[in-house]
Amino acid sequence: MRVGVSLTSRHAVEDVRAGARMMIERAAAARDAGLDSLFVGDHHLTPVPYYQNVPMLGRLLAEWGDAPAGALFLIPMWNPVLIAEQVGTLASIATGPFIVQCAIGRGPEEFAGIGANIKHRPSLFEEGLSIVRRLLAGETVSSDGRYHIEGASISPLPPEPVDIWIGGSVEPSIDRASRLGEAWLAGPELTMEQARHLARFHRERSEAHGRPPAAYPIRRDVYVGESDEEAEPTAGPVAGRYRGFDPDALIYGSIDTVAGRFRELAELGYTDVIMRSIVQAQPKTLASLTRLGEVRAAVADAWPTD
Repeated sequence: MRVGVSLTSRHAVEDVRAGARMMIERAAAARDAGLDSLFVGDHHLTPVPYYQNVPMLGRLLAEWGDAPAGALFLIPMWNPVLIAEQVGTLASIATGPFIVQCAIGRGPEEFAGIGANIKHRPSLFEEGLSIVRRLLAGETVSSDGRYHIEGASISPLPPEPVDIWIGGSVEPSIDRASRLGEAWLAGPELTMEQARHLARFHRERSEAHGRPPAAYPIRRDVYVGESDEEAEPTAGPVAGRYRGFDPDALIYGSIDTVAGRFRELAELGYTDVIMRSIVQAQPKTLASLTRLGEVRAAVADAWPTD
């Protein structure tokens, strides 16, 4: 099993430079822990500082290495030519493989503020993703659908093909990922039972579409404590009110406890766990990332058998 990190981009800080420094320190800690991948998210028009994916990842890549890195793009909120150009540049900066995470987005306020029609999310997503893929492959693209594009091509192109992971937590989005032939990125809010059901559903739909994915990644919100006794008072009070999630979707405890939960995910068929920190205090988060490197070593041999 591979273990990566998705850095929290939202930081309620008085000094906006402090939030950026926290992300840089966390990327360095993830590198030092030997984690397998690094990602940042994508949101817009947030009431507290949210560090935007492209410039932030460009800075973080200076702290990273040659392990895979990538960013989430909520495609209906972007012009697909701009996505392709940003990915081409980021992939040129990265010294290892680049992964595009993408999703249809949600939140009426974000769509209204960006000027995108939330009712058109599915069609904007599929058409936008098709345009992005073609541009990244070096094609010259014209489109007269949801997007009006004429004779577009981009440079630089990624130095190697990028992988695409489609996020979602409901069956239609998972079927979409299967039909489009991309990996499905399971959401962090899924309980273990939901993760089991949807992994099985994705395998069935991928077989039906004849397009088996190369990876089965899942996002998890995690705190790796010094011990179970230390983790409980650190993460437990947060877990009860965390983002509206069912507590079963969260993972916290000692290195052995977290490794055990990760192994359960491998048994369900997942190949990658992408961790986001439950706690926000910087010393606790950095220590958790360091211990996550020991979790990674403990689950390196855990792999789906079906």
